[in-house]
Amino acid sequence: MKTRSITPEADAGTKRRALLAVFITIAVSLIGFGIVIPLLPFYAKRFDAPEWQIGLLFASFSAAQLIAAPILGDWSDRFGRRPVLIVSLLGSAASFVMLALAPNMLWLFLSRVLDGFTGGNITTARAYIADISEPEKRARNFGLIGAAFGLGFILGPALGGGLAQFGLATPAWVAAGISLVAALYAVWALPETAHLTQAKRPSPWREMPTTLTRSPAARLLWVNFILWVGFSVYQTTFPLFAAMRFRLGPQEIGYILAVVGFVGALSQAVLVGRVVHALGEKPTLLLGIALNIIGLGGAAVTHALPMFYLLVGVATVGGSLGLPCLTSLISHSAPAEEQGRIQGVAGALESLARIVAPIWGNSALGYSDTLPYISAAGLLALALTLAVRIKPHVAHKGTIQQGL
Repeated sequence: MKTRSITPEADAGTKRRALLAVFITIAVSLIGFGIVIPLLPFYAKRFDAPEWQIGLLFASFSAAQLIAAPILGDWSDRFGRRPVLIVSLLGSAASFVMLALAPNMLWLFLSRVLDGFTGGNITTARAYIADISEPEKRARNFGLIGAAFGLGFILGPALGGGLAQFGLATPAWVAAGISLVAALYAVWALPETAHLTQAKRPSPWREMPTTLTRSPAARLLWVNFILWVGFSVYQTTFPLFAAMRFRLGPQEIGYILAVVGFVGALSQAVLVGRVVHALGEKPTLLLGIALNIIGLGGAAVTHALPMFYLLVGVATVGGSLGLPCLTSLISHSAPAEEQGRIQGVAGALESLARIVAPIWGNSALGYSDTLPYISAAGLLALALTLAVRIKPHVAHKGTIQQGL
């Protein structure tokens, strides 16, 4: 079967269909991911795993993704976005089958490591969107990926909880089936982008020090890392924080997280394009970070539950505005043939943030329920200081030119 290809000069209708295809591919994939993740501790408890092993089980996915993300990004530049997306979805399906059949903790770890190594769908999807989006529409289109992420984490856990009554293996089998359906849909509906690099390049890990210190994207990548640490501290400590300060139970926390996911998805789908059109990408990024600082800093000190809900909402909207703009600015810093590589580096830093943040945030909870969110707000203030000094760049034909 001949693979269809979409070029930067394609008409608007063709680009919209490609964008819809990548949105559906990622949304379906993340629903499968969301089905399984909340149930992992219960899988581990079947094998009498202590809490520290459960923590490592979650971290193993991010550690594997940290190693693989730059490599998968580089492969998507060389061999195409489409095959990398399809392989990542098939890898997820295989990992969920391993999870369903796992006879011990070793198999659980192997299933998460396999999913992490092949889990290049988000960073590759970002590179795909950069390939097919006009510069002024990138932030809005990146917001759709965030909306797909939110949709997956709204529907996935709810579906997983309902399926768990038929046995812990049932959600894993369904997640495997959903990932396989997403892969087949990508084979059928997703065109390749006409961007492939022909030049041989050094390993992305070999070039990483230069990328993080002297490339046009260096400051943006560090802002990205700091933001993800701050956000991940908030996300991973939320259940324990809410239980300690407000005595909320698992069911109430689940409802709150579902609402947070809905607000985040709606904001990225509806608000990002409008705000960027009115303000521009960099001002919207700064606004998003500022709203996060207000939300997390306020949530750290308030003891009134309605005010806490409001401040969490402010932080959620801030993240929904800021992250797509930052991803778009990163994409502008590299030419088309290097989008996979630069998004892979960004993805690796995000994975590192998701390893560091749970350790930091949950350790801080041992000292004070205020400390995790205050420290996260402090980190975001550092990110805001760095972001103010960002000079947007636009890449053309392998060169970097100063943007407006």
